[in-house]
Amino acid sequence: MNRVIFVVLGATIALLAAGSAAAADGKAVWDKTCAGCHAVLAPKTGDKAAWAPLVKRGAADLTASVMKGKAPMPPKGGAASEADVHAAVEYIIGQMQ
Repeated sequence: MNRVIFVVLGATIALLAAGSAAAADGKAVWDKTCAGCHAVLAPKTGDKAAWAPLVKRGAADLTASVMKGKAPMPPKGGAASEADVHAAVEYIIGQMQ
């Protein structure tokens, strides 16, 4: 019985650790999915004045907006998941403050 408890506990810990390891890297998502378009389309990466009103909206609102898409940006901005989108949004907010 104790062995079963330890196996289940070990499996649970392994799954939790894997979930943490799978957390999106905002810079990597931004570089792969967002940076190409934002190098030429507004708001351009590095243009803090253009990003200021967006930064003020906050990460949750921007994440929701990116998830829906806004021409010419497709839904999710081309990212794989909402977690990726949120990580990229958090990254760019940090860069543009």
